[in-house]
Amino acid sequence: MANPPFNLKGWYNNNLKNDLRWADYDTPPESNANYAWILHILSHMKPLNGTAGFLLANGALGDTDTINIRKKLIENDKVEAIIILPRELFITTDISVTLWILNQNKTGGPYHGRVLRNREHEILFMDLRTWTENAVKGESRKKIRLSQEQIDRAAEIYHTWQNVGTDGRFYEQPELFRSVGIDEIRECGYSLVPSRYIKFIDHDMNVNFSAEMYRIQSDMREIFHEEKQSQNMLEEAFRGIGYDIA
Repeated sequence: MANPPFNLKGWYNNNLKNDLRWADYDTPPESNANYAWILHILSHMKPLNGTAGFLLANGALGDTDTINIRKKLIENDKVEAIIILPRELFITTDISVTLWILNQNKTGGPYHGRVLRNREHEILFMDLRTWTENAVKGESRKKIRLSQEQIDRAAEIYHTWQNVGTDGRFYEQPELFRSVGIDEIRECGYSLVPSRYIKFIDHDMNVNFSAEMYRIQSDMREIFHEEKQSQNMLEEAFRGIGYDIA
């Protein structure tokens, strides 16, 4: 497991040009260390059965300047799962991030008491961005924490996908997860953005637009009223010190 710095700049120097960690890949771009971290982690995995999980900024899923590295990682069958996490999980940033899982051996077999199926040339995509209901109390800014039930659910989705008896061609739940074969990933230009593959439902089809517009109208009236009160208070404060801004 790893949590390297996101979008690190200034990492590169000429001594790294022919580094063995990316000898089989393109040299990662100087402007961003995300794929340098990926290849660094990959180089430390056991060649026959190593696995790794790490967090990166979502931009790494579809950067155009790293497409050759990403393409080779996918074609070499190193990527097992891509899981987008909710926003507001971190104290220092509010961005959503991605959990990557790499695996050197997706051929299946016995594993820690389970029997895994052959998952070659499949990737599991999960999108957990809607799991935001478990707010952290006592924080000055809005923050959330994944509940144990949510963590167990995510693990269940992942383990069920791995297990013998699951057919990856049909393993999906709209708006949450989907198993995708390499042919479709090729057709999508080797993007690893989950929303390119997970099906989303058009909930607007069932929206009562009249009721929704009345709700928005009421909210906007309240906002305008509060803004007017703030404006009046500011004007009064300036008048109190001898300046008129009205």
